[in-house]
Amino acid sequence: MQKKIFLNESDMPTHWYNIVADMPNKPLPPLNPKTKQPVGPEDLAPLFPMELIKQEVSAERYIEIPDEVREIYKIWRPSPLFRATGLEKMLDTPAKIYYKYEGVSPSGSHKPNTAVAQAYYNKMEGVKKITTETGAGQWGTALSFACAQFGIECEVYMVRVSYDQKPYRKIMMNTFGASVYPSPSNRTNAGRAILGKNPDSSGSLGIAISEAIEMAVQNDTTKYALGSVLNHVLLHQTIIGQESIKQLEYAGDYPDVVIAPLGGGSNFAGIAFPFLHDNLVNGKNVRLLAVEPASCPKLTQGEFMYDFGDTAGYTPLLPMYTLGHNFQPAAIHAGGLRYHGASVLCSQLLKDGLIDAVALQQLECFEAGVKFAKSEGVIPAPEATHGIAQVIREAEQAKKEGREKTILFNMCGHGFVDMQAYNDYFEGKLTNHTFGENELKEGLTEIRSMQPSA
Repeated sequence: MQKKIFLNESDMPTHWYNIVADMPNKPLPPLNPKTKQPVGPEDLAPLFPMELIKQEVSAERYIEIPDEVREIYKIWRPSPLFRATGLEKMLDTPAKIYYKYEGVSPSGSHKPNTAVAQAYYNKMEGVKKITTETGAGQWGTALSFACAQFGIECEVYMVRVSYDQKPYRKIMMNTFGASVYPSPSNRTNAGRAILGKNPDSSGSLGIAISEAIEMAVQNDTTKYALGSVLNHVLLHQTIIGQESIKQLEYAGDYPDVVIAPLGGGSNFAGIAFPFLHDNLVNGKNVRLLAVEPASCPKLTQGEFMYDFGDTAGYTPLLPMYTLGHNFQPAAIHAGGLRYHGASVLCSQLLKDGLIDAVALQQLECFEAGVKFAKSEGVIPAPEATHGIAQVIREAEQAKKEGREKTILFNMCGHGFVDMQAYNDYFEGKLTNHTFGENELKEGLTEIRSMQPSA
């Protein structure tokens, strides 16, 4: 039995896959919050280079990956696919478990797949500086690395709770040349407004996005980059699923279920969308399952409506499953999953019943992470443990039913600089969080009034 499956560099996909081309119901457009009319390229130009804006609205099935981007990808791509034989043995399951390991990248996660692409297109447009937000720090680390490849200055607003919990992530970003600030900060109007209301705010991705956008629009040579949610970001990640399909062909296998965590959507989309193409175009029937934290359950308990992508309301209104842009998530260690909304694409696909979602508590996830570390030798990032926990559920169900099942999941990153999270778990400092109806009502009350008329 082959443990790991490698591809040659010549096997690396030459194009990103755009799910929009095959969606039966195309995504609703982003809206100007004042006019409630669809935004145009000119509305996005202060934030993004034009090539990324074109990708954001494209309906082309495949978009070519620039040669310069592919050359940098070669530092870690194609990434390996592993058969999780150790985990299979530990669980005594008839299921076959595979994982695509994105922790081999320079930042230790899947995030450079889009960071390098975004930095490239900004460089081509003459951008000198990029601002961004980061939760757990994996996106900030990835963009810091990518900016270093193209000589672009990078400024990162890191959610305060993660800034305090994960000092080594900050040091990684500094090493790649980025400036890192805890968010909310006193550097922006958005940050000062939050601190004025709550000086001890633990922050959120929505707040950090507001700060990064506010800084980006102040200078013509500065742009903003987002690590998830937007269409072009999810597009760039589909190299993961495309490689996985080819690797499973070499293994003579094909999944019954594909699993990945979902914060904004890029992790899940990266591995799942190419398989969804197989469902929609080639008649396959793979279950595609997004896993979110029970403390921030936008897909499983949120509502599909227009909302801001950030807390201060600087972004266009986006049609998505949301808990409300003012929602303050619990300070869980899986910082990359602490986002109030899901991507437009993932939201529409869930609404149409083409993907599924489940929410899990963090204690179950960390227990799963420890099992994976013991059996497979890799300590997963807190975000990745959510996918592993659902894999274990699926494998145990297969054992109960006495049937074979092939499971594929995206092992999106390692947790080698997230060890405080495991320390807190072992010391009993972590708790589960029961999401209440009152939290949802409080989060959605304000945005109900912003919905466009039918």
